[in-house]
Amino acid sequence: MKTIRVFIERAKDGIYSAYMPDDNKLSFNAIGEGATAKEAHDDFMAVVEAFRVDFPEEVAELQFEFSYDLASFLAYYSGKLTLAGLSRITGVAQGQLSHYITGHRNPSPRTVEKINQALHSFGTELSQVHFV
Repeated sequence: MKTIRVFIERAKDGIYSAYMPDDNKLSFNAIGEGATAKEAHDDFMAVVEAFRVDFPEEVAELQFEFSYDLASFLAYYSGKLTLAGLSRITGVAQGQLSHYITGHRNPSPRTVEKINQALHSFGTELSQVHFV
């Protein structure tokens, strides 16, 4: 199984895109767009499914790993993670997170790394939970 990176980003016009960087060395290139991060993700996967006709063996061997810019991540997971919860996990103010989603502000690289580390720590903590 080959892992292919896919980036999901929000453009300045508010449209989200999902794309594979050029270094994947595949016979095809898939791109998805949408008004939301989820729509871009789903459109990307629909394009991949369409490529199954022309490249069935190559596509069958692929696994996709999605990377998000912060605004796209927050928008994509907003139905699963509240801003209040993310604020408690990351230590970043809820209002500030809201500004990142809407594009009114952009996080500094230091803030992005702080959020990334906090979410990974939280994920590790959750992965160690066992119910009795």
